Amino acid sequence: MTVVDEVFRAEYGRAVSVLVRTVGDIGLAEECVQDAFVEAVRRWPADGLPPSPAGWLITTARNRAIDRLRREATRDERHRQALDLLVADEPAEEGPVRDERLRLIFTCCHPALALGVRVALTLRLLGGLTTAEVARAFLVPEPTMAQRLVRAKNKIRDAGIPYRVPYEADLPARLRGVLAVVYLIFTEGHLDRPELSAEAIRLGRVLAALMPDEPEVTGLLALMLLSESRRPARKTPDGDLVLLPDQDRTRWDHAMITEGQTLVRQCLRRNHPGPYQVQAAINAVHSDAPSVHETDWSQVVALYDQLMVVAPTPVVALNRAVAVAEVAGPAEALALVEALDLDRYHLYHSVRGNLLTRLGRTEEATDAYEKALARATSEAERGLLRRLLG
Repeated sequence: MTVVDEVFRAEYGRAVSVLVRTVGDIGLAEECVQDAFVEAVRRWPADGLPPSPAGWLITTARNRAIDRLRREATRDERHRQALDLLVADEPAEEGPVRDERLRLIFTCCHPALALGVRVALTLRLLGGLTTAEVARAFLVPEPTMAQRLVRAKNKIRDAGIPYRVPYEADLPARLRGVLAVVYLIFTEGHLDRPELSAEAIRLGRVLAALMPDEPEVTGLLALMLLSESRRPARKTPDGDLVLLPDQDRTRWDHAMITEGQTLVRQCLRRNHPGPYQVQAAINAVHSDAPSVHETDWSQVVALYDQLMVVAPTPVVALNRAVAVAEVAGPAEALALVEALDLDRYHLYHSVRGNLLTRLGRTEEATDAYEKALARATSEAERGLLRRLLG
């Protein structure tokens, strides 16, 4: 990975968020930031890395926006916009949100947009994820996601949705989409992009400070911390993926576990369960056990039963089946799995392969693992599946 690639991953979202706030146009902000990165590819190898790469990119993108407005100006208003952009200091803050990237998330999570569109658009803008990566997160074909993103930008433009920090009264209405965005950013970094997971946790902490009385905010932060605590044991030194049952639990980050479990207990005291709180509680059960054999699987199943009430999705049902296998055996779990419509999801086939292996149905298991391999989304997952296939 080149230096520019590393800076792109770390700073794209911040650069876009600053420029959107400045120029008030998503399309223009994206194009100018992308132009700035193209310029970085051309100049940095010869000139060296600037002292502040993010500052260099934002300044360059801002200058591109000024040039674009001047070049496309057909009226005095366009000239005035360019002049304002040239002389303006950072715009004054509105409302309670002080973090640039979190502000962009709230802006994209406007109620005029459908929830899925809010999440997809913010993933594309904030994390600099490709359309293919966003499509993978939603389990839809790339062309479908590309159309959704275009329609979202057109709706923002045509409806005149303002680019402003929401006022305090607006925050709860935006919260569901914001939490979904933060969690998808986290999961996108689960295996191969730790900087995205770290950014999601940072945003989670900002949200928790901003909205301390919202139990789902606390639950999401707890969930991310407990999941991230396992990162040191998730791969071997050679980069091979290690599944939860085989992980060396002494390598887990116990400071993160303690913090996450404390937050889970805070949620339990409030007694207003939501999807992120229940998922955090499931992860807390796993973090309590010295080994997979000592996990309280009955409690895990009970928590998944609760999760199916508040978030009845096929992926939740798949994860519940994994826990059922530990309580009632692989045959009962397999019946649950095969009732799900998740053919596009590689983990569906991977779980099915594991259950078939445990039942001694080797040929069917091989077929399932081959289907999982064809659908896997990371090299680490593909490597694990190849090893399972022998």
